Amino acid sequence: MTTIDTLWMLLCSGLVFLMQAGFMCLESGMTRSKNSINVAIKNFADFGISVALFWSFGFGIMFGVSSWGWWGQHYAFLNFSDQSSSLAVFFLFQAMFCGTSTTIISGAAAERLKFSAYLLVAGLASGLIYPIFGHWVWNGLGTVAGIEGAGGWLENLGFRDFSGSTVVHSVGAWVGLATILVVGPRQGRFPKPGEMVKIQGSNMPFSVLGTLLLWFGWLGFNGGSTFGLTPAVPGVMVNTVLAGVGGMLMAALLNLLQEKMIEVEPLMNGSLAGLVAITASANGVITPIAVVIGATGAAIAYLLAQQLQRWGVDDAVDAVAVHGGGGAWGSLCVGLFGQLTVLDTGLNRWQQCGVQLLGIGTCALWSFGLAWVVLTLLNRVFILRISPEDEEMGLNVSEHRATTETYELFKVMDRQAKTHDLSLRVPVNPFTEVGHIAGRYNQVMDAFEERHHRSVEDLAQIYYVTAAIAAAIENNTFKSDQLGLEEVTTRPDELGALARAIQQMAEMLQQRDKELIAVKQQLLRQQSPLNVNDPSQPDHPWGKSE
Repeated sequence: MTTIDTLWMLLCSGLVFLMQAGFMCLESGMTRSKNSINVAIKNFADFGISVALFWSFGFGIMFGVSSWGWWGQHYAFLNFSDQSSSLAVFFLFQAMFCGTSTTIISGAAAERLKFSAYLLVAGLASGLIYPIFGHWVWNGLGTVAGIEGAGGWLENLGFRDFSGSTVVHSVGAWVGLATILVVGPRQGRFPKPGEMVKIQGSNMPFSVLGTLLLWFGWLGFNGGSTFGLTPAVPGVMVNTVLAGVGGMLMAALLNLLQEKMIEVEPLMNGSLAGLVAITASANGVITPIAVVIGATGAAIAYLLAQQLQRWGVDDAVDAVAVHGGGGAWGSLCVGLFGQLTVLDTGLNRWQQCGVQLLGIGTCALWSFGLAWVVLTLLNRVFILRISPEDEEMGLNVSEHRATTETYELFKVMDRQAKTHDLSLRVPVNPFTEVGHIAGRYNQVMDAFEERHHRSVEDLAQIYYVTAAIAAAIENNTFKSDQLGLEEVTTRPDELGALARAIQQMAEMLQQRDKELIAVKQQLLRQQSPLNVNDPSQPDHPWGKSE
């Protein structure tokens, strides 16, 4: 490599590395907030694992001296201080590709997989599945770094994949599909056969940002696969961008025809499917065909995502449809539309299509088959899926003890629903949106608790009024000063009015009793003038026993 080629490859390596951040944003935004931290740290951790394994032995398996076209030897634990700069930059670029393939699995199996289990899956994919299949297709690329390789068996048959529609994207998608089938769908995704419930992502703008970062990084992904700043680079980049545009527009059209509106997810996934599809042939097709490949790749991904849902396959971000379906179609398009002179395989159109189909099928069989067998056996001794309680709680807390303001808000609300304790309050951070919600919630709870206390006092006083009336009726005593309603009569509401009315009635009854007694005394004086003033007399009316 010349100095300018080395500089170009280093720049493209940085762009591909940026795709890791794009995947993190995309997947975190398309999952629920209680799992967003877990999804983000998976994208971070799988990069470290994949690069470590790729440096340890993956690079040697993929680009080392080929053994009968099946696996490579040597070039393990490389020390680049005594190697050429071409080898160092070639390793760096290919290590970014390995990380990209691995991180696709994270989105597909999001929100239900143990973090430790995911690390095992990432190690299996990046340490074994990816480098071996990569050897079958790309072993001969090592010549640009001074590695003499005989080429893998698929490569020698004529299979071509310019930047990795199959080698990178489909490998990650098929391993993700195997993982999904082993651990099963998320809770509530398919309540009953034939019924699907959409689990809405927590931050769509964040996902759109991730899609833009991926699109930007894709320029280095495809542009760097020329392994130098050659005259072909501008055409490769133009094809890349237009294929993404074609995919986005096709997905928008299909979504509009089917749902009578344009949703966020189809736009993002359509553009990504177009980018995945053109990756295999960005250097070998004319520009209008690049748009067609991107558009048809998006259509295939859109329809495949719906079919997987009908089959009960729960892909959290539609990674299998985008990277598996789009990748397979893109690799087939090499045979359908690729310029045979650029491909330089010596095959005719139909032969090239046949070899491309063989490579696509081999990738699916190797990646999905090995991953499914290993994970199924591993799941019998080490449960890969989190418990239902942890899934309900969210992987942020259950796997990393990482709480969020939203989690604290829901935690208090759930506890109040279970205990009916109105004194609980949510921690408030006044500088965030959730903090403002928590503050308003606490204000509502303050008012509700105060009203609850008033209601308890109201009930107590209603009981007191009722008891006073019952006692008065039972004892036939209607003395207002003995009812004990003075405190209640001071209330300004209806209960106070009732108490005052009862007290007035009692005073009226008391006054009437006094008047009746006075009238009775007067009648007695008129009837018995001699004894009226002497109640002790036997003939006195008051002295008679009743």
